[in-house]
Amino acid sequence: MKKDRLTALVLIALTAILVGCTAPAPTATPAPPPPPTAAPTKPLPLTATPVPATAAPLSTPTTTPTIPSAVQEYIRELVDNDYSRGVVVALIDASGTTYYSYGRMSENGAPVDEHTIFEIGSVTKVFTAILLADLVERGVVTLDTPIEKYLPPEVRAPERNGKKITLEHLATHRSGLPRMPTNWNPQDLNNPDADYTTQMLYEFLSSYTLPRDPGAQYEYSNLGAGLLGHILARLADKPYEQLVIDRISQPLGMNDTRITLSEEQRSRLARGHLADGQPVGNWDFDALAGAGALRSSAVDLARFVAANLGLYKTDLYPVLQRTHQVRADTGEAGVEMALGWVVITPRGNAIICHGGGTGGYRSWVGFDPSRKVGVVVLSNSNYESIVGAIGVHLLAPQVELPRVKKAIAVAPSVLAAYTGTYQLEPGVLADVTVENGTLLVQITGVPRYRAYPESETTFFIKVIDVQITFQKDAKGNVVGLVLHEEGKDYAAKKIK
Repeated sequence: MKKDRLTALVLIALTAILVGCTAPAPTATPAPPPPPTAAPTKPLPLTATPVPATAAPLSTPTTTPTIPSAVQEYIRELVDNDYSRGVVVALIDASGTTYYSYGRMSENGAPVDEHTIFEIGSVTKVFTAILLADLVERGVVTLDTPIEKYLPPEVRAPERNGKKITLEHLATHRSGLPRMPTNWNPQDLNNPDADYTTQMLYEFLSSYTLPRDPGAQYEYSNLGAGLLGHILARLADKPYEQLVIDRISQPLGMNDTRITLSEEQRSRLARGHLADGQPVGNWDFDALAGAGALRSSAVDLARFVAANLGLYKTDLYPVLQRTHQVRADTGEAGVEMALGWVVITPRGNAIICHGGGTGGYRSWVGFDPSRKVGVVVLSNSNYESIVGAIGVHLLAPQVELPRVKKAIAVAPSVLAAYTGTYQLEPGVLADVTVENGTLLVQITGVPRYRAYPESETTFFIKVIDVQITFQKDAKGNVVGLVLHEEGKDYAAKKIK
Protein backbone atom coordinates (compact mmCIF):
# COMPACT_ATOMS: atom_id res chain seq x y z
CA MET A 1 0.00 0.00 0.00
CA LYS A 2 1.67 3.19 -1.11
CA LYS A 3 1.20 6.45 0.73
CA ASP A 4 0.75 8.41 -2.49
CA ARG A 5 -1.89 5.91 -3.66
CA LEU A 6 -4.06 6.42 -0.56
CA THR A 7 -3.62 10.18 -0.75
CA ALA A 8 -4.70 10.06 -4.38
CA LEU A 9 -7.84 8.15 -3.42
CA VAL A 10 -8.80 10.93 -1.04
CA LEU A 11 -8.19 13.66 -3.59
CA ILE A 12 -10.21 11.75 -6.17
CA ALA A 13 -13.08 11.58 -3.69
CA LEU A 14 -12.92 15.36 -3.39
CA THR A 15 -12.52 16.22 -7.06
CA ALA A 16 -13.98 13.33 -9.00
CA ILE A 17 -17.42 14.68 -9.82
CA LEU A 18 -17.47 11.01 -10.70
CA VAL A 19 -16.79 8.77 -13.63
CA GLY A 20 -19.05 6.54 -15.64
CA CYS A 21 -21.76 4.12 -14.69
CA THR A 22 -20.37 1.17 -12.76
CA ALA A 23 -21.43 0.52 -9.19
CA PRO A 24 -19.04 -0.96 -6.62
CA ALA A 25 -20.47 -2.90 -3.69
CA PRO A 26 -21.53 -0.71 -0.78
CA THR A 27 -20.08 -0.79 2.67
CA ALA A 28 -22.22 -0.05 5.67
CA THR A 29 -22.81 2.09 8.70
CA PRO A 30 -24.25 1.32 12.09
CA ALA A 31 -28.00 1.37 12.10
CA PRO A 32 -29.11 4.58 13.87
CA PRO A 33 -32.72 5.25 14.76
CA PRO A 34 -34.47 5.28 11.38
CA PRO A 35 -34.82 8.82 9.98
CA PRO A 36 -38.27 10.07 9.05
CA THR A 37 -39.11 8.81 5.63
CA ALA A 38 -41.42 9.42 2.71
CA ALA A 39 -43.82 7.00 1.12
CA PRO A 40 -43.51 6.20 -2.58
CA THR A 41 -44.62 9.15 -4.63
CA LYS A 42 -47.64 8.80 -6.85
CA PRO A 43 -46.54 7.79 -10.36
CA LEU A 44 -46.62 10.74 -12.73
CA PRO A 45 -46.74 10.55 -16.52
CA LEU A 46 -44.22 12.50 -18.55
CA THR A 47 -46.99 14.87 -19.51
CA ALA A 48 -47.12 16.13 -15.92
CA THR A 49 -44.19 18.42 -16.75
CA PRO A 50 -45.15 21.56 -18.73
CA VAL A 51 -43.22 21.75 -21.99
CA PRO A 52 -42.85 24.36 -24.73
CA ALA A 53 -44.18 23.89 -28.22
CA THR A 54 -40.84 22.53 -29.46
CA ALA A 55 -41.18 19.52 -27.16
CA ALA A 56 -44.54 17.89 -27.82
CA PRO A 57 -45.54 15.43 -25.06
CA LEU A 58 -46.75 11.91 -25.49
CA SER A 59 -50.41 11.16 -25.02
CA THR A 60 -51.31 10.56 -21.37
CA PRO A 61 -50.48 6.93 -20.53
CA THR A 62 -52.99 4.70 -18.80
CA THR A 63 -50.29 2.76 -16.93
CA THR A 64 -46.77 3.51 -15.76
CA PRO A 65 -43.70 1.31 -15.23
CA THR A 66 -43.32 -0.46 -11.90
CA ILE A 67 -40.31 -0.04 -9.63
CA PRO A 68 -39.94 -3.53 -8.10
CA SER A 69 -40.80 -3.86 -4.42
CA ALA A 70 -37.36 -5.41 -3.81
CA VAL A 71 -35.72 -2.22 -5.09
CA GLN A 72 -37.97 -0.08 -2.92
CA GLU A 73 -37.06 -2.22 0.09
CA TYR A 74 -33.36 -1.93 -0.81
CA ILE A 75 -33.61 1.87 -0.90
CA ARG A 76 -35.35 1.91 2.47
CA GLU A 77 -32.62 -0.31 3.89
CA LEU A 78 -29.89 1.99 2.56
CA VAL A 79 -31.47 5.11 4.01
CA ASP A 80 -32.40 3.47 7.32
CA ASN A 81 -28.77 2.35 7.67
CA ASP A 82 -27.52 5.88 6.99
CA TYR A 83 -26.03 5.37 3.53
CA SER A 84 -27.98 8.45 2.46
CA ARG A 85 -30.40 10.94 3.96
CA GLY A 86 -32.69 10.60 0.95
CA VAL A 87 -32.93 8.80 -2.38
CA VAL A 88 -35.20 9.53 -5.36
CA VAL A 89 -35.58 7.09 -8.27
CA ALA A 90 -37.38 7.55 -11.59
CA LEU A 91 -38.17 4.67 -13.96
CA ILE A 92 -39.09 5.78 -17.48
CA ASP A 93 -40.57 3.96 -20.45
CA ALA A 94 -43.10 4.60 -23.22
CA SER A 95 -45.98 4.33 -20.74
CA GLY A 96 -44.72 7.19 -18.57
CA THR A 97 -42.61 7.70 -15.46
CA THR A 98 -42.86 6.24 -11.97
CA TYR A 99 -41.05 7.81 -9.03
CA TYR A 100 -40.03 6.34 -5.70
CA SER A 101 -38.71 8.60 -2.93
CA TYR A 102 -37.52 7.73 0.56
CA GLY A 103 -35.80 9.80 3.23
CA ARG A 104 -35.39 13.49 3.88
CA MET A 105 -33.69 16.59 2.46
CA SER A 106 -31.67 16.91 5.68
CA GLU A 107 -31.62 15.24 9.08
CA ASN A 108 -34.81 16.97 10.22
CA GLY A 109 -35.91 18.37 6.89
CA ALA A 110 -38.84 17.79 4.59
CA PRO A 111 -39.22 14.46 2.75
CA VAL A 112 -37.47 14.20 -0.60
CA ASP A 113 -39.64 13.77 -3.68
CA GLU A 114 -39.39 13.96 -7.46
CA HIS A 115 -39.28 17.76 -7.31
CA THR A 116 -36.36 17.87 -4.84
CA ILE A 117 -33.26 19.44 -6.41
CA PHE A 118 -29.81 17.81 -6.16
CA GLU A 119 -26.35 18.68 -7.42
CA ILE A 120 -25.75 16.28 -10.32
CA GLY A 121 -21.98 16.60 -10.68
CA SER A 122 -20.53 14.89 -13.72
CA VAL A 123 -23.90 14.28 -15.34
CA THR A 124 -23.24 17.90 -16.36
CA LYS A 125 -20.63 16.54 -18.78
CA VAL A 126 -23.41 14.96 -20.84
CA PHE A 127 -25.09 18.36 -21.19
CA THR A 128 -21.76 19.84 -22.27
CA ALA A 129 -21.40 17.15 -24.93
CA ILE A 130 -24.95 17.82 -26.16
CA LEU A 131 -24.09 21.50 -26.56
CA LEU A 132 -21.17 20.41 -28.73
CA ALA A 133 -23.34 18.03 -30.77
CA ASP A 134 -25.86 20.83 -31.25
CA LEU A 135 -23.20 23.06 -32.79
CA VAL A 136 -22.07 20.19 -35.02
CA GLU A 137 -25.65 19.52 -36.11
CA ARG A 138 -26.06 23.19 -37.01
CA GLY A 139 -22.78 23.27 -38.94
CA VAL A 140 -21.08 25.75 -36.63
CA VAL A 141 -18.18 23.46 -35.69
CA THR A 142 -16.82 20.01 -36.51
CA LEU A 143 -15.70 17.43 -33.98
CA ASP A 144 -12.20 17.31 -35.43
CA THR A 145 -11.59 21.06 -35.14
CA PRO A 146 -8.51 21.83 -32.98
CA ILE A 147 -9.41 23.65 -29.77
CA GLU A 148 -6.75 26.30 -30.40
CA LYS A 149 -9.11 27.87 -32.94
CA TYR A 150 -11.50 28.84 -30.14
CA LEU A 151 -9.03 30.06 -27.52
CA PRO A 152 -7.58 33.57 -27.22
CA PRO A 153 -4.48 34.06 -29.41
CA GLU A 154 -2.25 34.49 -26.38
CA VAL A 155 -3.20 31.02 -25.06
CA ARG A 156 -1.14 28.08 -26.31
CA ALA A 157 -3.12 24.85 -26.54
CA PRO A 158 -0.78 21.92 -25.81
CA GLU A 159 0.00 19.51 -28.65
CA ARG A 160 2.37 16.60 -29.19
CA ASN A 161 4.18 15.28 -32.24
CA GLY A 162 2.23 17.71 -34.40
CA LYS A 163 -1.12 16.31 -33.20
CA LYS A 164 -3.58 18.81 -31.80
CA ILE A 165 -6.34 18.45 -29.22
CA THR A 166 -9.76 18.54 -30.87
CA LEU A 167 -13.26 19.17 -29.56
CA GLU A 168 -14.02 15.45 -29.82
CA HIS A 169 -10.95 14.61 -27.74
CA LEU A 170 -12.31 16.76 -24.92
CA ALA A 171 -15.79 15.18 -25.11
CA THR A 172 -14.41 11.61 -25.07
CA HIS A 173 -11.60 12.05 -22.51
CA ARG A 174 -8.82 11.41 -25.02
CA SER A 175 -7.15 14.81 -25.00
CA GLY A 176 -4.11 13.79 -22.98
CA LEU A 177 -5.03 16.38 -20.36
CA PRO A 178 -4.95 15.23 -16.72
CA ARG A 179 -7.94 14.69 -14.46
CA MET A 180 -7.36 18.09 -12.85
CA PRO A 181 -4.96 20.89 -13.85
CA THR A 182 -1.59 20.93 -12.10
CA ASN A 183 -2.25 24.46 -10.83
CA TRP A 184 -5.50 23.42 -9.18
CA ASN A 185 -4.87 24.19 -5.52
CA PRO A 186 -8.21 24.92 -3.83
CA GLN A 187 -8.27 27.25 -0.87
CA ASP A 188 -11.31 25.39 0.45
CA LEU A 189 -11.44 21.63 -0.06
CA ASN A 190 -15.13 21.76 0.85
CA ASN A 191 -15.74 23.87 -2.28
CA PRO A 192 -12.73 22.93 -4.39
CA ASP A 193 -13.60 24.38 -7.82
CA ALA A 194 -14.97 27.75 -6.76
CA ASP A 195 -11.67 29.59 -7.07
CA TYR A 196 -10.32 28.00 -10.26
CA THR A 197 -10.49 30.91 -12.69
CA THR A 198 -10.29 31.32 -16.45
CA GLN A 199 -6.89 32.97 -16.08
CA MET A 200 -5.60 29.95 -14.17
CA LEU A 201 -6.98 27.67 -16.88
CA TYR A 202 -5.18 29.64 -19.59
CA GLU A 203 -1.94 29.63 -17.62
CA PHE A 204 -2.13 25.87 -17.24
CA LEU A 205 -2.81 25.23 -20.93
CA SER A 206 0.04 27.47 -22.05
CA SER A 207 2.56 25.69 -19.84
CA TYR A 208 1.43 22.06 -19.91
CA THR A 209 3.30 19.30 -21.75
CA LEU A 210 1.13 16.41 -22.90
CA PRO A 211 2.34 12.94 -21.79
CA ARG A 212 0.96 11.29 -24.95
CA ASP A 213 -0.47 12.20 -28.33
CA PRO A 214 -4.04 13.52 -28.30
CA GLY A 215 -6.46 10.72 -29.17
CA ALA A 216 -4.01 7.98 -28.20
CA GLN A 217 -5.56 6.90 -24.91
CA TYR A 218 -8.58 7.37 -22.67
CA GLU A 219 -8.01 9.23 -19.40
CA TYR A 220 -11.00 10.66 -17.55
CA SER A 221 -10.56 14.41 -17.27
CA ASN A 222 -12.69 16.88 -15.36
CA LEU A 223 -10.37 19.50 -16.77
CA GLY A 224 -11.10 18.48 -20.35
CA ALA A 225 -14.86 18.59 -19.90
CA GLY A 226 -14.64 21.91 -18.12
CA LEU A 227 -12.47 23.31 -20.89
CA LEU A 228 -14.99 22.13 -23.48
CA GLY A 229 -17.78 23.93 -21.64
CA HIS A 230 -15.66 27.07 -21.49
CA ILE A 231 -14.93 26.93 -25.23
CA LEU A 232 -18.59 26.44 -26.13
CA ALA A 233 -19.60 29.38 -23.93
CA ARG A 234 -16.98 31.55 -25.66
CA LEU A 235 -18.36 30.52 -29.04
CA ALA A 236 -21.89 31.44 -27.97
CA ASP A 237 -20.71 34.63 -26.26
CA LYS A 238 -22.79 33.84 -23.19
CA PRO A 239 -22.25 32.16 -19.81
CA TYR A 240 -22.23 28.35 -19.76
CA GLU A 241 -25.40 28.21 -17.66
CA GLN A 242 -27.34 30.41 -20.05
CA LEU A 243 -26.18 28.29 -22.98
CA VAL A 244 -27.54 25.15 -21.27
CA ILE A 245 -30.83 26.89 -20.53
CA ASP A 246 -31.24 28.21 -24.06
CA ARG A 247 -30.25 25.08 -25.98
CA ILE A 248 -31.36 22.21 -23.66
CA SER A 249 -33.37 23.14 -20.56
CA GLN A 250 -35.98 25.37 -22.21
CA PRO A 251 -36.47 23.26 -25.35
CA LEU A 252 -37.02 20.15 -23.22
CA GLY A 253 -39.13 21.83 -20.54
CA MET A 254 -36.55 21.24 -17.79
CA ASN A 255 -37.31 24.20 -15.58
CA ASP A 256 -35.23 23.09 -12.58
CA THR A 257 -32.01 22.28 -14.44
CA ARG A 258 -29.84 25.24 -13.58
CA ILE A 259 -26.66 26.31 -11.81
CA THR A 260 -28.12 29.39 -10.16
CA LEU A 261 -31.31 28.63 -8.26
CA SER A 262 -34.17 30.96 -7.43
CA GLU A 263 -35.27 31.37 -3.83
CA GLU A 264 -38.13 28.95 -4.44
CA GLN A 265 -35.81 26.39 -6.02
CA ARG A 266 -33.36 26.72 -3.13
CA SER A 267 -36.19 25.76 -0.79
CA ARG A 268 -36.31 22.44 -2.70
CA LEU A 269 -32.53 21.89 -2.73
CA ALA A 270 -31.59 18.86 -0.62
CA ARG A 271 -28.73 19.31 1.83
CA GLY A 272 -25.62 17.38 0.82
CA HIS A 273 -23.95 14.92 3.19
CA LEU A 274 -20.71 13.00 3.45
CA ALA A 275 -20.86 9.21 3.44
CA ASP A 276 -20.69 9.24 7.24
CA GLY A 277 -23.79 11.44 7.48
CA GLN A 278 -22.13 14.80 8.16
CA PRO A 279 -23.81 17.70 6.33
CA VAL A 280 -21.66 19.63 3.87
CA GLY A 281 -22.01 22.76 1.78
CA ASN A 282 -22.70 23.08 -1.92
CA TRP A 283 -20.06 23.23 -4.63
CA ASP A 284 -19.57 26.25 -6.86
CA PHE A 285 -17.71 26.42 -10.17
CA ASP A 286 -15.96 29.09 -12.16
CA ALA A 287 -13.92 28.16 -15.25
CA LEU A 288 -14.76 24.44 -15.11
CA ALA A 289 -18.56 24.71 -14.86
CA GLY A 290 -19.00 22.37 -17.84
CA ALA A 291 -17.54 19.52 -15.77
CA GLY A 292 -20.02 19.45 -12.92
CA ALA A 293 -21.93 22.60 -11.99
CA LEU A 294 -25.55 21.73 -12.82
CA ARG A 295 -28.38 21.06 -10.37
CA SER A 296 -31.58 19.27 -11.30
CA SER A 297 -34.55 17.21 -10.12
CA ALA A 298 -35.84 13.72 -10.88
CA VAL A 299 -38.75 15.21 -12.84
CA ASP A 300 -36.39 17.17 -15.09
CA LEU A 301 -33.95 14.31 -15.58
CA ALA A 302 -36.77 11.86 -16.32
CA ARG A 303 -37.90 14.19 -19.08
CA PHE A 304 -34.28 14.40 -20.27
CA VAL A 305 -34.05 10.58 -20.44
CA ALA A 306 -37.39 10.37 -22.28
CA ALA A 307 -36.09 12.84 -24.86
CA ASN A 308 -32.98 10.75 -25.38
CA LEU A 309 -35.17 7.68 -25.89
CA GLY A 310 -37.36 9.49 -28.41
CA LEU A 311 -40.45 9.06 -26.23
CA TYR A 312 -41.75 12.50 -27.15
CA LYS A 313 -41.22 14.82 -30.08
CA THR A 314 -38.43 17.36 -29.77
CA ASP A 315 -36.30 19.18 -32.30
CA LEU A 316 -33.27 18.17 -30.23
CA TYR A 317 -33.68 14.45 -30.91
CA PRO A 318 -31.16 14.29 -33.81
CA VAL A 319 -28.65 16.09 -31.60
CA LEU A 320 -29.25 13.71 -28.70
CA GLN A 321 -28.86 10.70 -30.99
CA ARG A 322 -25.52 12.03 -32.18
CA THR A 323 -24.19 11.84 -28.62
CA HIS A 324 -25.12 8.14 -28.28
CA GLN A 325 -22.70 6.85 -30.92
CA VAL A 326 -19.67 4.99 -29.53
CA ARG A 327 -16.48 6.85 -30.45
CA ALA A 328 -13.68 5.42 -28.33
CA ASP A 329 -12.56 2.51 -26.21
CA THR A 330 -11.72 3.17 -22.57
CA GLY A 331 -9.36 0.24 -22.13
CA GLU A 332 -11.81 -1.37 -19.70
CA ALA A 333 -13.75 -4.40 -20.88
CA GLY A 334 -17.37 -3.60 -21.60
CA VAL A 335 -16.94 0.16 -21.18
CA GLU A 336 -16.83 2.53 -24.15
CA MET A 337 -17.11 6.28 -24.65
CA ALA A 338 -19.77 7.97 -26.71
CA LEU A 339 -19.94 11.76 -26.91
CA GLY A 340 -20.06 12.62 -23.22
CA TRP A 341 -21.96 9.42 -22.38
CA VAL A 342 -20.44 6.15 -21.16
CA VAL A 343 -21.70 2.93 -22.79
CA ILE A 344 -21.61 -0.26 -20.74
CA THR A 345 -22.79 -3.81 -21.45
CA PRO A 346 -23.53 -5.54 -18.12
CA ARG A 347 -24.49 -9.05 -19.29
CA GLY A 348 -26.86 -7.88 -21.96
CA ASN A 349 -27.93 -4.91 -24.02
CA ALA A 350 -25.88 -1.74 -24.12
CA ILE A 351 -26.71 0.84 -21.47
CA ILE A 352 -25.92 4.51 -22.14
CA CYS A 353 -25.28 6.27 -18.86
CA HIS A 354 -23.28 8.64 -16.71
CA GLY A 355 -22.78 9.03 -12.99
CA GLY A 356 -22.10 12.21 -11.08
CA GLY A 357 -21.06 13.39 -7.67
CA THR A 358 -20.00 16.45 -5.70
CA GLY A 359 -19.06 16.86 -2.05
CA GLY A 360 -22.46 15.81 -0.72
CA TYR A 361 -24.41 14.26 -3.62
CA ARG A 362 -24.43 11.36 -6.07
CA SER A 363 -26.46 10.99 -9.26
CA TRP A 364 -26.91 8.43 -12.03
CA VAL A 365 -28.74 8.74 -15.35
CA GLY A 366 -28.97 5.89 -17.83
CA PHE A 367 -31.12 4.17 -20.42
CA ASP A 368 -31.35 1.10 -22.61
CA PRO A 369 -32.15 2.41 -26.12
CA SER A 370 -33.09 -1.03 -27.44
CA ARG A 371 -35.85 -1.49 -24.85
CA LYS A 372 -36.72 2.21 -24.53
CA VAL A 373 -36.32 2.15 -20.76
CA GLY A 374 -34.44 4.66 -18.61
CA VAL A 375 -33.56 5.34 -14.97
CA VAL A 376 -32.63 8.33 -12.82
CA VAL A 377 -31.22 7.90 -9.30
CA LEU A 378 -30.42 10.86 -7.02
CA SER A 379 -28.98 10.81 -3.48
CA ASN A 380 -28.02 13.54 -1.04
CA SER A 381 -25.00 11.58 0.17
CA ASN A 382 -21.65 11.32 -1.56
CA TYR A 383 -21.50 7.57 -0.97
CA GLU A 384 -20.99 6.60 -4.60
CA SER A 385 -22.06 2.95 -4.66
CA ILE A 386 -25.76 3.64 -4.06
CA VAL A 387 -26.87 5.28 -7.26
CA GLY A 388 -25.02 3.18 -9.81
CA ALA A 389 -26.00 -0.11 -8.18
CA ILE A 390 -29.69 0.80 -8.28
CA GLY A 391 -29.55 2.24 -11.79
CA VAL A 392 -27.77 -0.69 -13.39
CA HIS A 393 -30.00 -3.21 -11.62
CA LEU A 394 -33.21 -1.53 -12.81
CA LEU A 395 -31.98 -1.65 -16.42
CA ALA A 396 -30.29 -5.06 -16.13
CA PRO A 397 -32.04 -7.03 -13.35
CA GLN A 398 -29.66 -9.94 -13.81
CA VAL A 399 -27.03 -7.71 -12.15
CA GLU A 400 -27.81 -8.22 -8.49
CA LEU A 401 -27.95 -5.43 -5.97
CA PRO A 402 -24.98 -5.59 -3.61
CA ARG A 403 -25.59 -6.74 -0.07
CA VAL A 404 -26.05 -3.97 2.46
CA LYS A 405 -23.59 -4.50 5.27
CA LYS A 406 -24.82 -3.56 8.71
CA ALA A 407 -22.70 -2.65 11.69
CA ILE A 408 -23.08 -4.47 14.98
CA ALA A 409 -22.59 -3.37 18.58
CA VAL A 410 -19.13 -4.19 19.93
CA ALA A 411 -18.05 -4.02 23.57
CA PRO A 412 -15.82 -1.06 24.50
CA SER A 413 -13.14 -3.49 25.72
CA VAL A 414 -12.94 -5.05 22.25
CA LEU A 415 -12.45 -1.64 20.61
CA ALA A 416 -9.86 -0.63 23.20
CA ALA A 417 -7.75 -3.70 22.36
CA TYR A 418 -7.35 -2.47 18.78
CA THR A 419 -5.93 0.96 19.65
CA GLY A 420 -2.32 1.52 18.74
CA THR A 421 -0.01 2.09 15.77
CA TYR A 422 0.36 -0.37 12.89
CA GLN A 423 3.06 -0.23 10.20
CA LEU A 424 1.88 -0.85 6.63
CA GLU A 425 5.34 -0.15 5.23
CA PRO A 426 8.26 2.14 6.13
CA GLY A 427 6.88 5.63 6.59
CA VAL A 428 3.23 4.55 6.25
CA LEU A 429 1.45 4.00 9.55
CA ALA A 430 -2.12 3.34 10.60
CA ASP A 431 -3.06 4.93 13.91
CA VAL A 432 -6.14 3.40 15.55
CA THR A 433 -7.93 5.27 18.33
CA VAL A 434 -11.30 5.19 20.07
CA GLU A 435 -13.42 8.26 20.77
CA ASN A 436 -16.93 8.23 22.21
CA GLY A 437 -17.26 4.51 21.55
CA THR A 438 -16.19 4.86 17.91
CA LEU A 439 -13.12 3.28 16.29
CA LEU A 440 -11.13 5.79 14.23
CA VAL A 441 -8.37 4.98 11.74
CA GLN A 442 -5.84 7.41 10.30
CA ILE A 443 -3.30 6.35 7.69
CA THR A 444 -0.28 8.54 7.04
CA GLY A 445 -1.19 11.40 4.71
CA VAL A 446 -4.92 10.60 4.80
CA PRO A 447 -7.71 12.10 6.97
CA ARG A 448 -8.97 10.17 9.96
CA TYR A 449 -11.98 7.97 9.19
CA ARG A 450 -14.58 6.19 11.28
CA ALA A 451 -14.50 2.38 11.05
CA TYR A 452 -17.70 0.40 11.58
CA PRO A 453 -17.73 -3.15 13.01
CA GLU A 454 -19.27 -5.89 10.89
CA SER A 455 -17.95 -8.46 13.36
CA GLU A 456 -15.71 -8.27 16.40
CA THR A 457 -12.61 -8.40 14.17
CA THR A 458 -13.77 -7.01 10.82
CA PHE A 459 -14.48 -3.32 10.23
CA PHE A 460 -15.22 -1.15 7.23
CA ILE A 461 -14.80 2.51 6.30
CA LYS A 462 -17.58 4.29 4.44
CA VAL A 463 -15.86 7.37 3.03
CA ILE A 464 -13.38 5.24 1.11
CA ASP A 465 -13.94 1.62 0.06
CA VAL A 466 -11.63 0.02 2.63
CA GLN A 467 -12.14 -2.88 5.05
CA ILE A 468 -9.94 -3.80 7.99
CA THR A 469 -9.45 -7.17 9.69
CA PHE A 470 -7.62 -7.22 13.02
CA GLN A 471 -5.36 -10.19 13.75
CA LYS A 472 -4.75 -11.89 17.09
CA ASP A 473 -2.16 -14.40 18.31
CA ALA A 474 -2.92 -17.67 20.06
CA LYS A 475 -3.30 -15.85 23.40
CA GLY A 476 -5.85 -13.41 21.97
CA ASN A 477 -3.50 -10.43 21.83
CA VAL A 478 -3.94 -8.05 18.88
CA VAL A 479 -0.76 -8.27 16.79
CA GLY A 480 -1.68 -6.72 13.45
CA LEU A 481 -4.28 -5.82 10.89
CA VAL A 482 -4.96 -6.45 7.23
CA LEU A 483 -6.28 -3.58 5.13
CA HIS A 484 -8.45 -4.69 2.19
CA GLU A 485 -8.79 -2.26 -0.70
CA GLU A 486 -9.87 -2.85 -4.31
CA GLY A 487 -9.36 -6.60 -4.06
CA LYS A 488 -5.88 -6.34 -2.54
CA ASP A 489 -4.70 -7.09 0.99
CA TYR A 490 -2.08 -5.07 2.87
CA ALA A 491 -0.77 -6.52 6.14
CA ALA A 492 0.40 -4.25 8.96
CA LYS A 493 2.18 -5.24 12.18
CA LYS A 494 1.20 -3.59 15.44
CA ILE A 495 4.28 -1.72 16.63
CA LYS A 496 2.90 0.05 19.68
